[in-house]
Amino acid sequence: MLLRINPDNIDDRLIWQVVNCLKRGGVIIYPTDTVYTLGCDLMHRDAYEKVCKLKDIKSNKANFSIVCYDLSHITDFTINVPTAVYKMMRRSLPGPYTFILNGNNNLSKIYGYNKKTIGIRVPNNTIARAIVDALGAPILSASIKNEDTVLEYITDPNDIYEVYENLVDIVIDGGPGGNVPSTIIDYTGKEPVLVREGAGVVTL
Repeated sequence: MLLRINPDNIDDRLIWQVVNCLKRGGVIIYPTDTVYTLGCDLMHRDAYEKVCKLKDIKSNKANFSIVCYDLSHITDFTINVPTAVYKMMRRSLPGPYTFILNGNNNLSKIYGYNKKTIGIRVPNNTIARAIVDALGAPILSASIKNEDTVLEYITDPNDIYEVYENLVDIVIDGGPGGNVPSTIIDYTGKEPVLVREGAGVVTL
């Protein structure tokens, strides 16, 4: 299903349609403040396995990030986040960043293997945040790449739907997507490490 949602005038009925799909174990493609991404409810193992299959990644090797509404859920998944890092995240988010943090034991239950770190995203996108807010929990983030053209990511929702129509439950059309991914910064060590320079301004 191709579901058109106006990011400037969110229709709550459409958001709940997406949330109910996620609660049933569905897989969606949704917009962020950078690129379009695959998503599912973290607690649905079958949906997680489906995303891994779509990404051609073994489920015990997956390194997906999670999209949150704000930072209120990070203690559910992380451990020992320094105060300075937390304050910096609060200043930077919502925004086009992925922050890699040390994970707690809950990650093993979700991902099915002894996962030590987790990427946290709070995108500056009204649709993505409305979905996770209504769901009441973070959702998976696994960006979709374009293998056929010079563009690294598929930016047109109609083109995304053409590729994924029979592979996911809902493709959300929230307008054109970007072609530059989030900036990834690893804060699991003593010093921050720039993993990928993307849309976010780097201030280490």
